[in-house]
Amino acid sequence: MCRNITTLRGLEPPATSEEIEAAARQYVRKVTGVQSLSDATREPFEDAVRQIAEITARLLDDLPARRQPPTTVPPLRRADVQARIAAREAHERAHELGLPHEHDDEDDHVHEPARV
Repeated sequence: MCRNITTLRGLEPPATSEEIEAAARQYVRKVTGVQSLSDATREPFEDAVRQIAEITARLLDDLPARRQPPTTVPPLRRADVQARIAAREAHERAHELGLPHEHDDEDDHVHEPARV
């Protein structure tokens, strides 16, 4: 049903809470058809993600160890994905703090600190 959800059981080190939540979020998106949240969908959507993530974590803890490691790597474990996440977070922090920074999509666009 959800081809984008990767196998989390048997990872070394074990699946992180972020990986479990990402899988739960993908599942809820798929079964509900909700791709972007509105005021009407946010609370039930996030509640479902939380509950499914909790159930998934318990299930992974309760299952016996795998004999073979999973054949796919979860996206959050890939170095290129980690680098993109770190860059996005740094960019968001720069915006929040009003620090100078560049935008990849705008070659000569640089934010300067706000003048007080």
